[in-house]
Amino acid sequence: MLVVENVSHGYGARTILEDVSFRIRKGEHIALVGPNGEGKSSFLNIITMKLMPDAGMIKWSNRVTVGYLDQHTVLEKGKTIRDILRDAFKNMFELEKEMLEIYDKMAEASDEEMAKYLEDTADIQTVLEHSGFYTIDAKIQEVANGLGLGEIGLDREVSDLSGGQRTKVLLTKLLLENPTILVLDEPTNFLDEEHINWLVKYLQEYENAFVLVSHDIDFINNTCNVVYHLENGELNRYKGNYDEFERLNEIKKRQEDQAYERQVEERRKLEDFIARNKARVATRGMANSRQKQLDKMEVLEKRREKIKPSFSFRDARTSGKVVFETNDLVLGYGEALTKPLNFRLERGNRIALKGMNGIGKSTLLKTLLGIVKPYDGSVSLGDYLEVGYFEQESSHENTNTALEEVWNEYPGLDNIDVRRALAKCGLSNEHITSQMKVLSGGEAAKVRLCKIMLKDINFLVLDEPTNHLDVDAKDELKKAIKEFKGTVLLVSHEPEFYNDVVDEVWNIEDFTTKVI
Repeated sequence: MLVVENVSHGYGARTILEDVSFRIRKGEHIALVGPNGEGKSSFLNIITMKLMPDAGMIKWSNRVTVGYLDQHTVLEKGKTIRDILRDAFKNMFELEKEMLEIYDKMAEASDEEMAKYLEDTADIQTVLEHSGFYTIDAKIQEVANGLGLGEIGLDREVSDLSGGQRTKVLLTKLLLENPTILVLDEPTNFLDEEHINWLVKYLQEYENAFVLVSHDIDFINNTCNVVYHLENGELNRYKGNYDEFERLNEIKKRQEDQAYERQVEERRKLEDFIARNKARVATRGMANSRQKQLDKMEVLEKRREKIKPSFSFRDARTSGKVVFETNDLVLGYGEALTKPLNFRLERGNRIALKGMNGIGKSTLLKTLLGIVKPYDGSVSLGDYLEVGYFEQESSHENTNTALEEVWNEYPGLDNIDVRRALAKCGLSNEHITSQMKVLSGGEAAKVRLCKIMLKDINFLVLDEPTNHLDVDAKDELKKAIKEFKGTVLLVSHEPEFYNDVVDEVWNIEDFTTKVI
């Protein structure tokens, strides 16, 4: 269905893809995996023709339809969710319109024209019936409910939606279009646990092919039967799910290391023999023969290990016993989103916030920290608080380099200190000198974590910190949170990440007056 051959691509001196080949066969469920910043999103942009590679060939089969979940797509203002979802069946509505226009023409048609019109309308009617046109609204409701849009209300205007809700609308529309190939870039980032479970079942039963980028191992294990691994510009194919990929990849790495070590030893012996024998007439021929053997040998490169991040949070002096307390706090922008909330967080507690997307988790964090004013009521912060706050997303227009982004916040540090701090977070020199807007989501998240790590804190507030982070970075962040001695409040849709990190889970749906 898709053939990619000998594709290479880079940004400046940075190589993203080097002579890679790729295939999608009918019905394959493919995961594209690899560390942050290896070019997975760039690869998706290349195969969907949004980005031209520097070299290579991309060939789609005829009559293939491709649906691409691009989280930066702008939804048309003034339209409702239902309007957007009905656009998935645009071709069918155009056919219906054509059929109705033909019916209008029948009033003044000759016998000959009437016969043709009847034949045309019968053909259109057959196509519409076979395509399920007359059950469109039921289909829309089914998929919308599965991804949580039914609770928001399909007559809600899309301009009122949060970023996560907009992504749900795009994903729902894409699934309704039922393309031959689905291309999904981190589809679970803005989904809640129950909607991820629904999407898993949907993709398990999906008859067509799809390729997705995700760092959620359980999600990949439950949905994919082929894994492509992208690292150091190379793309390798593995049959099976993520667990099988890890097993086979470990064997491959071990074999590469052993082959490299064997060759190093073989070359050492050859060089030693040549050095001892080339000067003697009797053995010069053998030495020359070994030299030719050495010259013809294809030199293996030592496998490059990716820089693994190392996260740790610096403890500030102990805060007061009460970290925050709310008094009839109501969240909202223009309208109340919650009933009056009265709760408190004490020093040393570790809380995870969960709840449906757009219900106010991020708003609650911002209101507690004083970034957003309460709709009503008040928040009292405790004494001696030093807050480390990780925001969910950064600006896509940020032209600072990663180095400047950290240095601007900590001007007292020197160049070497800032570089060392960023390198500790798993960023290479190329990343450190790149603008924030061209970094991958995972790389940008590591820069934001770096800024928190340079500060003495006693209250760690994390809003969806695992979105975009690769497997190694997630594991390291989990370890750092466990080792942190202060108070923790985090929002996450990944129970496997927070279950053994927190003492308690607060469900924001218990506080809400309406689902938004």
